[in-house]
Amino acid sequence: MKPLAVYLHIPFCTVKCGYCDFNAYAGMDRLKDQYARALVEELRRWGERLGPREIRSVFLGGGTPGEMTPAQIASFVEATRGLGPFVDDCEVTLEANPATVLEGHLAELRAAGISRLSLGAQSFHAHELQFLDRIHSPQAASACARAARAAGFASVSMDLIYGLPGQEPATFMASLEQAIAVGTQHLSLYALTIEPGTPLAARVDAGELEAADPDVVAEMYDLASARLAAEGFEHYEISNWARPGHRSGHNLAYWTDAEYLGAGAGAHGYLGGERYDNIAHPREFIAALDAGGAGLPIHHAYQPNLAMRLVDWLETGLRRLDGFAFTEFEAAFGMPFPASMAEALAPMATERLVVRDASGMRLAERGLLLQNEIVATVLPAIEKAFGAMAELPAPGLEGWRTTPLALA
Repeated sequence: MKPLAVYLHIPFCTVKCGYCDFNAYAGMDRLKDQYARALVEELRRWGERLGPREIRSVFLGGGTPGEMTPAQIASFVEATRGLGPFVDDCEVTLEANPATVLEGHLAELRAAGISRLSLGAQSFHAHELQFLDRIHSPQAASACARAARAAGFASVSMDLIYGLPGQEPATFMASLEQAIAVGTQHLSLYALTIEPGTPLAARVDAGELEAADPDVVAEMYDLASARLAAEGFEHYEISNWARPGHRSGHNLAYWTDAEYLGAGAGAHGYLGGERYDNIAHPREFIAALDAGGAGLPIHHAYQPNLAMRLVDWLETGLRRLDGFAFTEFEAAFGMPFPASMAEALAPMATERLVVRDASGMRLAERGLLLQNEIVATVLPAIEKAFGAMAELPAPGLEGWRTTPLALA
């Protein structure tokens, strides 16, 4: 069996940002101790069912996992070791907010087994941080990155957001320069997405804000790509750049169709060809684990049919800058890359959005910001040849499910 990636979801935040549609909650600090115990228990139950598996990577995401105590974080890492041995170069990442990760805790986090720190800097401009509801200062982001490097983390990553309403390319590039200057080894650059149901979407719908011009957003992306290439960063995924040797091994599991276990409230997983998501609300998640028995807090599980698997493959495979090899495809599906899909993508190659040769396929530079649209052009061909996308029964996971509890 191939080594397993593990994602642990920590849903707590001091403040939930107005643009965020993740499974995250503010004002629930009183649940943290109970949640920590429940997450450790879930991992114990997974260990009983899966049997020993080598662990290739661990990612503590959220929410803001860095707001948990070092002792709690150590307990999560230790519980993950109960699933099986870590490979020699196992990457263990913790997401953290520069405002709430205390410099004095960095050594404790290293001792707990965290090897990689991912900082949600988002911007180095105070007015942009205020707009994004971030609680840290530009100075805190710089200081945290430098302290993390000094504390000996194997890799320090940083997230930046661009394409804010009214943002100028020069303003974003100044943030990027600061991220480079503090010694960041990995950068994730995300265009601000206005997600339905978020406070930010409500402001846009009310006419209070105007979404950024797509052409300006594309200009920021191109400027950042050129600057990071000149600085020696490798562009290896649409939104991710790394210095040599600092790519995110965990995220590569998602983009290469590898198995991953998700634990925690609202976490998603992919095991044995089946996908699942956990009970989302922290109180319901805790109650499900406290109820006794041996069930897992799975809310929904399914097996994607062939059409859905093909779409998933394209979506993830084309996110990688090197794309995918046709031999990879054949190994995964037991058939050559379908002629119907190749024909649907042919106009994209003509328009120099996709590059296809005898060995595989990838996005061309002009297609990097059009990945979703390119995949969408193939959907009719997939549905015609293989039927509509559907969720099939998941016999391997449904039997482990705990019925969600209704909140009072």
